[in-house]
Amino acid sequence: MHDIRTIRDNPGAFDAGLARRGIAAMAQAVLAIDSARRLAIHAAETATAEANLLSKQAGEAKQRGDATTFEQLRQTVAAKKAWVAENEALAKDEDKRLNDVLLTIPNLPYDDVPDGKDETGNRPIHYYGSKPNFSFTVRQHFDIAVFPTATSGISGIIGDKLAGGLETALGAKLSGNRFAVMYGAIATVHRALGQFMIDVHVNEHELKEVWTPVIVNSDALIGTGQLPKFKDDLFELTNGGWLIPTAEVTLTNIVAGTAPDEEVFPLRYVAHTQCFRSEAGSAGRDVRGMLRQHQFEKVEMVSITTPDKSEAEHKRMTECAQNILEKLGLAYRTMVLCTGDMGAGARRTHDLEVWLPGQNTYREISSVSTCGDYQARRMNARFKPRAGGKPEFVHTLNGSGLAVGRTLIAVLENGQTEDGSVTLPAVLWPYLGGKTMISGQGALV
Repeated sequence: MHDIRTIRDNPGAFDAGLARRGIAAMAQAVLAIDSARRLAIHAAETATAEANLLSKQAGEAKQRGDATTFEQLRQTVAAKKAWVAENEALAKDEDKRLNDVLLTIPNLPYDDVPDGKDETGNRPIHYYGSKPNFSFTVRQHFDIAVFPTATSGISGIIGDKLAGGLETALGAKLSGNRFAVMYGAIATVHRALGQFMIDVHVNEHELKEVWTPVIVNSDALIGTGQLPKFKDDLFELTNGGWLIPTAEVTLTNIVAGTAPDEEVFPLRYVAHTQCFRSEAGSAGRDVRGMLRQHQFEKVEMVSITTPDKSEAEHKRMTECAQNILEKLGLAYRTMVLCTGDMGAGARRTHDLEVWLPGQNTYREISSVSTCGDYQARRMNARFKPRAGGKPEFVHTLNGSGLAVGRTLIAVLENGQTEDGSVTLPAVLWPYLGGKTMISGQGALV
């Protein structure tokens, strides 16, 4: 959320920042609400001071036995108090109106973020690895992971002890479109990937592992910016709770409403959770396989730090995510997103895009964003400066480290062989009991 004082001090810069996102000027409308709120507050405060003075005069008149003056003053005081109540109510209404508007306005991009309308304006800033060369026609993950012994999926689960694969038709049978069932070797590799990521982040990157709920209240989603503007992207429960779209929500809200000492920062968290997204607006996109699902797993990183350290922290978090891909031996590129493709809460975002040979393109596997104090203002998350003075807002950052299902897709497509087997990255072998590949029949061998 934006600081109304900043908008007052420089409305032109505020509108210029919004314009870079393709959003029409809003400063004038916001300041009109703010002006009405401030006028109502001023009127209430003035009337309160006048009522207090008149009450004192009324008391003096009563002591003198001047009943006429006392009654006149008493009636005037009553009118002033009614005016105070009216303006306090008006100020409260305008304050809510202002807050509601500010909650819907996206963050302003940093100056170094490239301008652009959509993903075509994104800019590559780093490349890693070589794209694999295949002497055969490569397949996409949903063809690789359906093995000859279990082509129907259901028969493989029920009757074949060796078969291990991916079945979206069964997911649709159980839950609807954009759900999948993984079984056997595929499910095992998927689980191993999540464990591998957590271990690296905890043991090498020194992030603190946290287990959090997947159901949150509305305040948590308002704090990180999913509500109120992006309600349609979420799954709402009948009891007023919501399923998390990412552990960013829970991890970031750990500091909501707090103001610890500066010395405790940076706070670096990581969690491996189920995530849920409605995928509103994605009809017809990535309908095959498990690239875009309603339910998926993600290893999420969150950093909370002081403003002077947030730039270095963004670089560090990006490198943490990159390290996972490099250990897996996957080619990728890092993009800085343009103003038109960046998430609403971010001031700058680095997307990691892994090479998928089955699609012959790079696809997003992680977004690492720095949000400045945008989320902190929504959550009222501050720190007490070491040098003293008033508490200041923290800076928050978040990033995938990585999306587990999409990493599985990359492992399958990059490790595929002509005979239908899949060679697995060496870093996963210890998590698989020393098994190094998935056979063409769907068994770990």
